[in-house]
Amino acid sequence: MPITIDTAFLDTMPANVAVQFFDRVAATPDAEAFRFPRGEAWESVTWKQAGDKVEALAAGLIALGVEPEQRVGIASGTRYEWILADLAIMCAAGATTTVYPTTNAEDTVYILGDSESRVVFAEDDEQLAKLTAHRSELPHVSKVVTFEGKADGDWVITLDDLAALGAEKLAAEPDVVRTTSQAIRPDQLATLIYTSGTTGRPKGVRLRHASWVYEGEAIKAQNILSRDDLEFRWLPLAHSFGKVLMSVQLAIGFPCAIDGRVDKIVDNLGVVKPTFMGAAPRIFEKAHGRVVTMTAAEGGAKEKIFKKAFQVGLEVERLKREGKSVPIGLKVQHGLFDKLVFSKVRDRFGGRVRFFISGAAALNRDIAEWFNAAGIVILEGYGMTENSAGATVNHPDDNRIGTVGRAFPGAEVKIGDGDEVLLRGPHVMDGYHNLPEETAKALDADGWLHTGDKGSLDADGFLTITGRIKELFKTSGGKYIAPPAIESKFKAICPYASQFMVFGDERNFCVALVTLDPDAMAGWAEENGMSGKSYTEIVQSEAVNKMVGDYVDELNTHLNRWETIKKWKLLDHDLTVESGELTPSMKVKRNVVQDNNQALIDEMYA
Repeated sequence: MPITIDTAFLDTMPANVAVQFFDRVAATPDAEAFRFPRGEAWESVTWKQAGDKVEALAAGLIALGVEPEQRVGIASGTRYEWILADLAIMCAAGATTTVYPTTNAEDTVYILGDSESRVVFAEDDEQLAKLTAHRSELPHVSKVVTFEGKADGDWVITLDDLAALGAEKLAAEPDVVRTTSQAIRPDQLATLIYTSGTTGRPKGVRLRHASWVYEGEAIKAQNILSRDDLEFRWLPLAHSFGKVLMSVQLAIGFPCAIDGRVDKIVDNLGVVKPTFMGAAPRIFEKAHGRVVTMTAAEGGAKEKIFKKAFQVGLEVERLKREGKSVPIGLKVQHGLFDKLVFSKVRDRFGGRVRFFISGAAALNRDIAEWFNAAGIVILEGYGMTENSAGATVNHPDDNRIGTVGRAFPGAEVKIGDGDEVLLRGPHVMDGYHNLPEETAKALDADGWLHTGDKGSLDADGFLTITGRIKELFKTSGGKYIAPPAIESKFKAICPYASQFMVFGDERNFCVALVTLDPDAMAGWAEENGMSGKSYTEIVQSEAVNKMVGDYVDELNTHLNRWETIKKWKLLDHDLTVESGELTPSMKVKRNVVQDNNQALIDEMYA
């Protein structure tokens, strides 16, 4: 039976994020709050130390004239200073406007201008350059605060300069930040997150203090995490998934290690040894692919043992899921393989992970089951920026692989017309900034958020997502195709895959564009006599095309006849944020990829 969760917390939640933060500081002042890299070492701060710093920065923002609900931008990668800035903005009653560090100058200026941001935190000289080159287009920005860029002492000041301004303000008005934070209404604007969107201009999603507080308290109420946990946080804090983890941390009080460098994730897991981490499916796909290809490269007995171990592991997990007993012989084999194989896989992630939380896109079931067989649980959740990131999540004691779990306590999920997933609850946005018509399309009169996702609910309330309604297409034979389902299957089968994009709208068969992971292919090249060759040369080789063809053939054995991929082409480059083919949160801009490669797609139908 599914776990039932008490919703009494809804009546006792802190009034706003600022109060929630200061309550956490007061409750566990000497406990570790954050750790972060300084050179080669990791530095640690307590909740009291973080609280003092945030209070000084918040006072500095008040001294600069930031008023309630006025926007303050952060253009930076994930780092400790991002969190200090975000908390300071909210404790000063301002509203954080998030900007990805990869956002180009034009969109950065658009976001800061549309939001009328008054102050901007800029990570470094690269981010500063986007602002200084377009200063005349940012009339509302009175000050820029840089984490590690070059200050001019006038328009651009350092984080220490801002803290010094705050110290002066606190000396004159010691209670100014606490008084300001206590006056923040629950429905006050806390964050403006511009969804990168796969089409058109980004839209600013208006999220309230009450929404973030609710997200943290709703996870706390489920007893998934405790103060004994240790999180590793690398996700972009400009994205709602990264930001919601902060709400959960404030509610529960566990420490968090922060480093946004994606190329350092695996190394950091070995050093930090976290008990949990949030990630997008691409991270799990890459990790799965890396382990599989490394083992295949070793070959021989090691590869045979590895394959047999997962065969046994998957069978044991299947029996458990079906409520059947595991035969003694299988149990003994499983114990042996746990020592020989699975423990080594777990060690790659630090050896202490209780579970990962997957969100932001659909996780392939086969990948989830593979990790589960190795003793690494992935709890898939679901949500979007428009509902403060979290709407549903699986539970460690009730994890139904293939679903995204049940609705957060105190919130609702239902299936509307055309099988569209609808959400309602304290986490839902106020609307889109300055876009009343877009808001009216997304939020109906009864407060339901229309997600644009297609899904279904089982008898116990577990939600399954089958894809974006806009991404579904119909072949000329009248059959509906859900590209994400096929695409994720290929990524589970092919350990070298980066992207697999299926097309076939109003055509008589499906085709695909394929890109391969550059890191995985560099390893393949080493083992196949192509070391030192460029990515383009490698993927254009006959050997690679044959390998991909074999994987596509294998994929087709798992598909319905009308879904099978009849033709495919390998692109000579991987998709990137810089090329405009991926959003900053690594989602494929399908329409851009299609436009860029229309001739190639047409050629497959010629």
